Amino acid sequence: MKIEYQHIFGLPRKIVWKYIKDEKVLRNTIPNCKSLVQVANGFYQAQVDIQLGPLKDVFELEVKVEKEKSPAFCHVFLKGKGNLGEFTGKADVILNDHQGGTKVNIHSDVEITGALAGAAQRVLNGGANKGVEKFLYSLEKEIKKNLYLIRKGRNR
Repeated sequence: MKIEYQHIFGLPRKIVWKYIKDEKVLRNTIPNCKSLVQVANGFYQAQVDIQLGPLKDVFELEVKVEKEKSPAFCHVFLKGKGNLGEFTGKADVILNDHQGGTKVNIHSDVEITGALAGAAQRVLNGGANKGVEKFLYSLEKEIKKNLYLIRKGRNR
């Protein structure tokens, strides 16, 4: 399954780059994230509730940043396992300056096994795209909240 998504942040690229890899910010913005821990530089483990139509499960995730070029690009490897199946995937996250903000493009390819693979492709694609969309909107909101708190002297 291929997922392609684009979002334009009203924030400078260096700011988006900084926060897109921040453990606390990610934990607060990944949809249905129960836990997220950075166990090593560029390596995260998480638990995420997944619901696609009638299918519901908790997935154990591993996310590894395999390549990166600050502040423009990272290649990420993803692996997840739940009772309904497993998935592996890779994603390229590309950040470009765009009219005073940042255009983020995500290109990913995911292989799914188990009961999830048997679900209708359209449901999976729609659910995955909606999850990416929700994540990016939440990420922008969380970054802006952090920047506001920093200006007020209440964070980091």
